Amino acid sequence: MTYLDIGIIVAYLVGMLLIGIYASKKQKGIDDYYVAGRNVGAFSLMCLWMSAWIGGASVMGTSSRAYEMGITAIWYVGIIAVGIIVFAFVMVKPIKRLGDKLNNLTFPDFIENRYDSKTRAATTVTTILAYIAYTGSQFVAGASILNVLTGWSLPICFVVTTFVIVLYTSIGGFLAVTYTDLAQMILLFGGIVLLGVPLAMHHVSTNELSFSTLPASYFDLGTWGWPTIIALGISTIFSFFTSMDSYTKCFAAKDEKAARRGTLMAAACVIIIALSSTYLGLTAKLVLPDLASSSNSLAALVVEIFPAGVRGLVLVGILAAIMSTGDVCVLTASANITRDIYQRYINPKVEEKKLLVMGIASSFFIGIISAVFAWFNQDIIDALFIAFTINSAGLFLPTVCGLFWKRSSSKGAFLSVLSSLIIVVIWYIGGMVSSSPIFQIEALWPAFGISAVIYLTVCLTGKQSPEEIQKAEAFIAAKNG
Repeated sequence: MTYLDIGIIVAYLVGMLLIGIYASKKQKGIDDYYVAGRNVGAFSLMCLWMSAWIGGASVMGTSSRAYEMGITAIWYVGIIAVGIIVFAFVMVKPIKRLGDKLNNLTFPDFIENRYDSKTRAATTVTTILAYIAYTGSQFVAGASILNVLTGWSLPICFVVTTFVIVLYTSIGGFLAVTYTDLAQMILLFGGIVLLGVPLAMHHVSTNELSFSTLPASYFDLGTWGWPTIIALGISTIFSFFTSMDSYTKCFAAKDEKAARRGTLMAAACVIIIALSSTYLGLTAKLVLPDLASSSNSLAALVVEIFPAGVRGLVLVGILAAIMSTGDVCVLTASANITRDIYQRYINPKVEEKKLLVMGIASSFFIGIISAVFAWFNQDIIDALFIAFTINSAGLFLPTVCGLFWKRSSSKGAFLSVLSSLIIVVIWYIGGMVSSSPIFQIEALWPAFGISAVIYLTVCLTGKQSPEEIQKAEAFIAAKNG
């Protein structure tokens, strides 16, 4: 790496901090901090969707899987595009309508308005745990990039990445995320799509390299294993319906039309990133076939074949993707602590200024906890799989059915969320301490299967109180406008 490349990266990091400081001066209250005053347009929403779902795992994880296995890696990000499209047509408008009418800031707000405080509490715990895993995966990816770029030790790179993401997000809130994500998505597309792919193609052509020299398995979409692909697909798509940041973006939109348009624009961009990341991973396998670790394959390719200056721009694009996802994850979990725990259960009459300070402190806290998780679990895809499973298995049916089915009961929803969370935790711990074949099964299947049986049994056989029936009817009526 040349001084020019490193200078570009340092300028980027400093710029993100300055944007955070600028955004902090424009905040007037908690609505500004968490949903940017509910006035975000379609283009900004597209950038926010991209920033939330196209991060270090999407770019680095997809390229590293392509390096290891071939085109089957495209499933990870391709499934994200499918999830965005489904969510856009099924959920965006009802969520925006309910958010405006009921003044929702968070996903647990939404859940309590449909069910009760117990279900809200279980949802809050589930969401916080999921977003700790999401955030941690971005810290790992960011540290990996900086390690290759600078040659600094991995612990130092980890600290720098974590510090910058947490600091600008904590002080700037959702306004900072909105401002930085626009710049970060431009850098991502410029670095990966407009510079990275053409330069990789040129190198392959100039050096007469051929993808036909790769093993035949590299061109099989099922190499990753269909059980894993299907489990990843279901958990990812379900996660769109239960991830708090999906709701936050709908609440932040200026109107229903902007909310849906921005979401669909993001899906198109995600497909482009999926193709580009997979291609770069395959190219890395051709150019650098004997890397000790596939996790750094994309960064190593950039350092190996791209000219000075361009290297810095491409790698800043990757770093931007990582940081833009990290900031959304930090802010989402922070909102859970501030709104869904502190304001809801500890101090309901808290003043706006104090709540804003609490939000900043919560963002710092989530950053620290996520960093600890990441330090002990440094496989990016594994960390995301854990997050998707925690966030989707028990919440999907209560969330979707709550919008359309009056018999969806509070008791059924609560037991679904709680049982799923317990099973995922047992599976995760069991997989670490035991070699039993049962823990080799993806946690999604037992967690979703058991929680679904419990949920449907309770809803179909239990009797709702008149108050619960009235609440369900009012909620569905508000959703229908």
